[in-house]
Amino acid sequence: MPLVSSAPLLRAARAQGYAVTAFNVHTLEMLQAVVEAATELDAPVILQSTTGTVQHLGPEFIAAAARVAADQTHVPVALHLDHCTNFATVVKCIRAGYTSIMIDASMKPYEANVADTRRVVELANAIGVNVEAELGKVGGVEDDISVADHDAALADPDECARFVMDTGVPTLAPAIGTAHGIYKGEPNIDFDRIARIAALVDVPLVLHGGSGIPEAQVRRAISLGMAKMNVATELRIVFTDAIKQVFACTPNVDDPRHYLKPAKDALREAVKEKIRMCGAAGRASEAKGR
Repeated sequence: MPLVSSAPLLRAARAQGYAVTAFNVHTLEMLQAVVEAATELDAPVILQSTTGTVQHLGPEFIAAAARVAADQTHVPVALHLDHCTNFATVVKCIRAGYTSIMIDASMKPYEANVADTRRVVELANAIGVNVEAELGKVGGVEDDISVADHDAALADPDECARFVMDTGVPTLAPAIGTAHGIYKGEPNIDFDRIARIAALVDVPLVLHGGSGIPEAQVRRAISLGMAKMNVATELRIVFTDAIKQVFACTPNVDDPRHYLKPAKDALREAVKEKIRMCGAAGRASEAKGR
């Protein structure tokens, strides 16, 4: 089936109490592994690329590969641009075939964040592309966006409600204590804040920084209103560690297929674990029906 907007997938997830898992991919093998895992588990899935990956591979190549993968599966697949701060890149990715966009102006004052987000929403609404925006600041590092722990600011629930009303954004990523990267200790998620935000806004909420969050905490966040969970760093580590293991055992290997296949296999299993954790296995049909 063709690539789909992530909007109906996330609405179905929020209504039914699970989350669609969104995976950042950087190679063809990673992209294939994600879609293969989702197909095996009959789960809706979101492929994501950061702006750094867009610059590295080109949005047309990424979108073309995603379209082929989507055409070869029965599960709904969306293609999302993650943490983009540049309007020109947003336009370029939409033209290439992306079906979901995150405009991240969370580092700006509220009114500037509203203006940037509304500009993208107005563009995307006309062509059925979903938009995600962030309020507050999620800590950690995502490509060239870095937020120190002391600068990470949690989203205000009342401001979230005002932001959704002011922008018309269909998907919201509020900062609730998670961080990009692997956690040094136990994640400090503000579950009460998630519940308060979910009570005030009816759009699906996004959990950023999903790498390394314990399953019990993931499930609790989903039960409170999170409908999408992003996973990036954990995938890169799994993929890279598998390649390192091949070279550790066979240092003279010079055929990329011999080290990329084990990496792809390892990644597929890691993706299945996250999909099950989010309760999305077996949900493909209801997601398509929204």
